[in-house]
Formats: sequence, structure tokens, C-alpha cells
Amino acid sequence: MEAWFAADVDKISLKSWDQEQVLSGGHGLMVEGYDPVVKALAKDIDIRLNHRVSKIYYGRNKVKVMVEGGKKFVADAAIITVPLGVLKANLIEFEPRLPEWKVSAITDLGVGNENKIALLFDNVFWPNVELLGVAASSSDACGYFLNLHKATGHPVLVFMVAGRSAHYLEHLSDESAAGFVMSLLKKMFPHATKPVKYLVSHWGKDLDSLGCYSYDLVGIPMDLYDRLRAPIGNLFFGGEAVSMDHQGSVHGAYSAGVMAADNCQRLLLNRGGIIQNVNLASFQVESLQVSSPLQISRM
Repeated sequence: MEAWFAADVDKISLKSWDQEQVLSGGHGLMVEGYDPVVKALAKDIDIRLNHRVSKIYYGRNKVKVMVEGGKKFVADAAIITVPLGVLKANLIEFEPRLPEWKVSAITDLGVGNENKIALLFDNVFWPNVELLGVAASSSDACGYFLNLHKATGHPVLVFMVAGRSAHYLEHLSDESAAGFVMSLLKKMFPHATKPVKYLVSHWGKDLDSLGCYSYDLVGIPMDLYDRLRAPIGNLFFGGEAVSMDHQGSVHGAYSAGVMAADNCQRLLLNRGGIIQNVNLASFQVESLQVSSPLQISRM
């Protein structure tokens, strides 16, 4: 439960924890990551990197987006898809202030934290299984190792840890975090060798995320998702957090983005008198063309 929601079990809503609609087909691992998908979606689009938004003015049929450093962009509408953790931390100032019904929706949804410590070894000393679970006397040392060797052929284990334990590890030095994980691994495999390299994530401290993905807190209001996805004039909202059926997932973020884009386009075309009450065709997954077939491992 804690690994799935990236939160401690005492914070997860018992009433709402199983509301997600799980897709058929089983789990898969993107061997090359999501980079090919992102590149295909970004083709022929004006993308500006390293532009952290600090303030958004909206209303009167215009939106002005201020970026750190003083640069600004003006548009007829905007779609807000920043992570929920960024909205909860008020890192973006809205003028006028977001209405209370929207603010409370942002406040009432939880943001989990799950960190990964990837370990590259010279050789494989573990069995050819998908996961290696860690049993411990306290939840602080619980987690599991994902065996990337089974999917990629490289001798890599990735330790996954969620909730308070994830916060604890990301406040250690990377060396200390890797050392802690190796101490758990050596209890399972006393002859485990030292890693050649290691990488440690810090999603909870990353100012571009401040967490990994959303989950239902205890006492969550039933209309929360309706309020989260609801537009405010010419401001629309997307991202995994507004997807009630597929929150915390890439497909949830994708479908929510398509929905927000369709609604935004419909507003602008109606405003210009181009269409009246016409249902626009949604962007279809089938239209996504990548330069090479996606490599997906079923582990």
C-alpha cells in the first residue's frame, strides 16, 4: 500500500484507496524511459526549457505568465500542469488569487514521496526475479529492490522507498543513502559486492516537483476531483492529480492533459465564433509517431 501510494499507511484514505481504475495488460517497464514519448509529443511545438513560472495574471480574456528573471508571456488562455506539490507550496502566485473552492481542493489532496536509489554493480549476485522485498522490524527500513537486470540486461538494482522513509533518505548525503541501502542488501546477500556507481533521487526536495504524485488523504471530500479539474475562466488544469480514475500515473497525466487541451481549444474557438456546440475530436494515442518502436519489458 505504501509503495503504491508513495505515502505512509496512516495517511491514506481507507474509503477511497481503491477508487483507481487499473488498466488491463499488466505492468511494463520503459527500457529507454519515457524520453521517446516526450520527444514525439513535443515535435513541432515551441518548448521553452528552464523557465520557472513565478506568477500568473488571468482574467479579461488574457493570461500573462511571469517567469523568474522577469520574462513574460501573454496568451488567450493557459493550461496549468505543474505538479500538485508545486501548487500546494504556493510557488506560483495567482492574480487574482485562486477561488477558495480551488484552493481547498489543492489543499485536501495528498502528495506522496517516493525515492529511488539505483545501484550499478560489476556482477549479478541476486536471483532472476522481478522484485526483492525487504522485511524489517520497523517500516522505516521497509522497501523493495527492482531488478533492472531482468528487464535490461544491466547489473542494476533500484531500491524504492516511500513516505517518511523517503523523506529521511533524501536528507542524507547520497553516499550515506547508498550506504544505508547497501546495509539492507547485505542482510539479504552477505557476499554482495560494492556498487560501481549509484544515483539517488530527491523528489520531495526538488522545487520542480516537491513530491512524486498524488493520493487520497483520510477524509477526502467526494467532489475534490471535480473542483481540481474545473477551469477558472481561461485557466485550465491538467496533470495526474486531476485524474480521479488514473491518478499517480503517466496515462492519467496524459488523458487529463488531452481533456484540458480539448476544453481550452473549445473555449477559444467558441469565443472567436468559429464553432458553436461542436464536439472536437480528442488527440488519439494512435496518432503518436515515434522514430523507433518503444522498448517495453514485461519483466
